[in-house]
Amino acid sequence: MKRLEARYTGIMIRIFRSIPVERLKLLVFDLDGTLIDSAQDLCNSVNSTLKHFHRAPLPDPQIASFVGNGVSILLRKSLAASDGAPPETVDEKLLDEALDFFIRYYREHKLDFTYAYEGALEALAALRALHEAPGGLARAMAVLTNKPVNPARGICEGLGMADYFVNIYGGNSFPTKKPDPLGLRTLIRETGAAPEQTVMIGDSRVDVETARNAGVWSLGCNFGFGPRNLMEMPPDVMVDSPAEWIEALMPAPVRVESPGMAATQRRRG
Repeated sequence: MKRLEARYTGIMIRIFRSIPVERLKLLVFDLDGTLIDSAQDLCNSVNSTLKHFHRAPLPDPQIASFVGNGVSILLRKSLAASDGAPPETVDEKLLDEALDFFIRYYREHKLDFTYAYEGALEALAALRALHEAPGGLARAMAVLTNKPVNPARGICEGLGMADYFVNIYGGNSFPTKKPDPLGLRTLIRETGAAPEQTVMIGDSRVDVETARNAGVWSLGCNFGFGPRNLMEMPPDVMVDSPAEWIEALMPAPVRVESPGMAATQRRRG
C-alpha cells in the first residue's frame, strides 16, 4: 500500500497534492459540517420524528454520524437504528411519512441552534475581497449540499452568508445527490469554469468523492461531521478551521484580511 505523505505549513495545513490556487475560478462549499454546525437541530429533528412515530430516541453522536448523504438516508438509518434493524428493512411507506414529518419540523427549527463555524464568515469575506480587488482573481463561490435546497438557502440567508454565493444547490436540486458529480458539473458549466479551475470544499468522504468524480480539486475540513471518514479518501489539502481556507486558497503573494479576521485569529491564538 502506498504510504500517504503530507507537507505541513506553518499553521498545520496538510498538503497531499498542491492545488494551483492562482488558477482557481470556482470555490464550491459543502454546508453541514463545513460552513455551519447544524448538528443539534438535525439531531433534535430526527428524535422528534422518531418520537412522533413511537420510536425510541437515539444519542446525538449516533444521529450525527448518519449525516452527509441526504435526508432520506439519514432517516432510514435512524429508523433502523431505533428499531435495532438493518436499514434495508425500513418500511418504505413509513420512510415517506417520516420524511414528510421531518421536513415540516426541520423547516420550523432549522435555526434554533445552528450557527456558522468560527471564522467562516470572515474567511468568505476575505475570499470575496480577493475577487473584488482591482486586478483580483475572477472567482465565484457556490454551495452544493445534500440537504434539501429550501432549508439550505434559508439557513444561508438567516446566517448572513447567502450573498457570498452565486448559487446554492441542495440534495433535491438534481435527480442525483453527491457523490454523483451532476450538481458540481452544473455549477462548473454555469460559472464558465473548468474542472481543473474548481475546488470542492467539504468535511467528509462524500465531498472528496464528488470532487474526484467531477475531476476537480478537493479541500478537506478536519472539523464538523465528516472527519471520521475523511481520510478514507484523502483530499488534496486538509485544514483544521475555516480561517485556514484563506491560507490554503490564496496565491502566496496575496493576503487579504476581512474586518474581524485579525481579531478572530488572535482569539484562536
